[in-house]
Amino acid sequence: MSKNIYFGLIMILTFACSPKVVTVKSPPEVKIVEKEVIKYVERRVPLSARDQKYLDDALRTDSQYNNRNWEYARQAKDLANIIARPPAIVHLDNVNFGQFEGTYNFNLRRPNMVIIHHTAQNSCEQTIRTFQLTRTQVSAHYVICRNGTIFQMLNDHLRAWHAGNGSWGNITEINSSSIGIELDNNGTEPFQEAQIQSLIKLLGHLKKSYNIPAKNFIGHSDIAPTRKNDPSTKFPWKRLAEAGFGIWYVDNPYLVVPPDFNELQALRIIGYNIDDPGAAIIAFRRHFCASESKSNTLTPTEKRILFQVYTKFM
Repeated sequence: MSKNIYFGLIMILTFACSPKVVTVKSPPEVKIVEKEVIKYVERRVPLSARDQKYLDDALRTDSQYNNRNWEYARQAKDLANIIARPPAIVHLDNVNFGQFEGTYNFNLRRPNMVIIHHTAQNSCEQTIRTFQLTRTQVSAHYVICRNGTIFQMLNDHLRAWHAGNGSWGNITEINSSSIGIELDNNGTEPFQEAQIQSLIKLLGHLKKSYNIPAKNFIGHSDIAPTRKNDPSTKFPWKRLAEAGFGIWYVDNPYLVVPPDFNELQALRIIGYNIDDPGAAIIAFRRHFCASESKSNTLTPTEKRILFQVYTKFM
């Protein structure tokens, strides 16, 4: 693949990594937008030095970028350069690798999970600032304020640092496959109605855009039961499930749970990591029973609820 094609890919990926399409401001005869970049690639025509300068200047001069967003754009461009560069030849004993032959048939990977958090902070401003300090090493794709305002902080296709160590079923690298949504909430207060309404609308957009299964809308404590307790028991999981985001149950108080029902295996099938059985039980109880009980044993009612949730995954 020729050098100019790789440069074109760098430009396309730089645009793709920004939540909003960047329009490069240049004289009409050399104005470049994403559509024009694709034309350059298809024609195999190298960009002139002048056009390249306009591209490099775009992220610095466009009015949609303030000082903080310039750093975001710089990092997105660095990633685009890495992706567009031919990979290094792999060296394996007694294996012959030919030169890299790049395919033209590819696109960006899509997220397949949504992880919901509460911020455990006191304002949207505080959370946004936290996510823009490099020393914190934490981030999320979206922050939803108490009044329902949504701030997108990262392109959906990029990897946010929101989940940390955790797993859900066979997925052990949550950050690489998920979108992280932070709700402005200190962890002890009710979630605001405007906030939940905005969340449901955002989840609808994400589900439609990426075909995310209903069962893959979960909480931080579900994937990291030994470390996390968010979102709190005040979060309306039932309401979300009724809207198509998550799994819920219709409780039958007369249901008799089979005597050979294995609680831990049921938790594992739902998705919980059962290496620490007590933590898995507590996380399940927080999500489906809205209880902060620290007991490692399920009550008869909780066991019945677990069985009813488990059957949704069979």
